[in-house]
Amino acid sequence: MSHKNSILLVDPEFDPSTAPDCNLLLKITADSFSYAIIDKTTNQLKAVYDQQESKNIPQDLATKLKNDSYLNLAFKDIKVAVYSENAIAIPTELFDAKNLDQYAKFFTEEQSDNLYVRPFANYGFTSIFTLQRFMDETLADALLSCKLFDQVAPMLAMVPDSAQKTLVLDFTAASFTAVLTEGDQMIFRNCYEIENAEEFNYYLLLIINQIKIDLKDTAVLLSGIVHENDAYYQCLEKYFQKIDFNTPLSDQVDHKILEDMPAHYYSSLLALDICE
Repeated sequence: MSHKNSILLVDPEFDPSTAPDCNLLLKITADSFSYAIIDKTTNQLKAVYDQQESKNIPQDLATKLKNDSYLNLAFKDIKVAVYSENAIAIPTELFDAKNLDQYAKFFTEEQSDNLYVRPFANYGFTSIFTLQRFMDETLADALLSCKLFDQVAPMLAMVPDSAQKTLVLDFTAASFTAVLTEGDQMIFRNCYEIENAEEFNYYLLLIINQIKIDLKDTAVLLSGIVHENDAYYQCLEKYFQKIDFNTPLSDQVDHKILEDMPAHYYSSLLALDICE
């Protein structure tokens, strides 16, 4: 895969008329976006599109939504995980659904007036987020009745049921998102732009030291554009003993169209399908 180019993989037997039986999954990060189409009748992955290192995500996505014939189909369900600089996690015991506007005071970026609420019952908090106005309008106009999720929703959905501390890292070509969990708690989340392994090492050490991560007892789960023994992986090996690639849906969805690619490339995109 060329990081600087987009890629489209389609099952040659995919019939667009079957779209009402399919789910559309769309993952939007700070510098990339990708989508997948899954036929829910056969549990087959029918299409995957990926665009990395975009300099203007809202504009590039708007163009894609307008011109891509697959994205204009009538799907059974549409789920979108989207990056936002305005996103906070409110513990369940402090969340007040009757006074949502009070949470807007924590947002630092000027964005749309729409406030999105997505509970994470398994982790004891509710995610509150807003989107850039153009992004908000683009998604509302192009994808009617789509379900919006916090960017970390599919990452949390991939964490196995365990009391063990788990550091989940999801990579794009130019950034990574980190989520640290322990049992039914999300301890930390953040997204970082990186140009090379040296910058990754810096942010990784920052996370380790800030949160005082126990390196021996913390498992690391990787997804996205990262490979065994590449510079990022070698950096992780310096600190952690338990490192695995995250492919939780590999035995549930027939992803034959990805057989020539690492299975973990699109793990977080496909995990959107199990987000509720």
